[in-house]
Amino acid sequence: MPPSGVEHFTANAGEVRLHCAATGPRDGPLVVLLHGFPECWISWRHQLPALAAAGFRAVAPDLRGYGGSDKPRAVAAYGVERLARDVTGLISSLGRERADLVGHDWGGHIAWHVAMSEPDRVRKLAILNVPHPQQMSRGLRTARQLRKSWYMYFFQLPLLPERFMTPRRLRSLFRYTPARRDAYDAADIETMIAAVGDRTGPIDYYRAAARYRSPRWRPVAAETLIIWGDR
Repeated sequence: MPPSGVEHFTANAGEVRLHCAATGPRDGPLVVLLHGFPECWISWRHQLPALAAAGFRAVAPDLRGYGGSDKPRAVAAYGVERLARDVTGLISSLGRERADLVGHDWGGHIAWHVAMSEPDRVRKLAILNVPHPQQMSRGLRTARQLRKSWYMYFFQLPLLPERFMTPRRLRSLFRYTPARRDAYDAADIETMIAAVGDRTGPIDYYRAAARYRSPRWRPVAAETLIIWGDR
């Protein structure tokens, strides 16, 4: 269920406009929460009020291609460098120089790249279930991880992945794959299904990752917390 006391607005992040959900004092330290695939801002429905209560200004955008944010119609538009610039553009549009970044799944991958490419813009970093990109690249070379990441290769096909990801299959994904079956209620699930839209933008993240070389890896200077689920 969407939390109460959350305001919604559209931010000009430079190349795209991002729908954002925000809460907390406007002068509080800024925390930007980046969701994963195939989700949207509602993934942070519990964290938004908790961060506000702790005095933070918490902002959760729909990433480009999702929900109320712009949805470019080219695979190249979803390269990680552009996704990272969306985040720094969002921080600037909020009148800030720096922010804490929290990212899960694709949001975590983007957060890593922001911290590497624009270290002066990141105060602290919290990553959920995403290794550093260099370690991820190594992991994807192993047979064990390749088997687990089969869907990344399936997503390289034209059209078929979009047709496969029906609302019915997405409902099953959200209902039955989390370790806790009550992780999402029916309203949350329908919000995320609507945010995925025609599925092309979210799937193009994977297509762009396979087609375009990632930027050079750099050390991460920001204090970093990595959280990894057991299940």
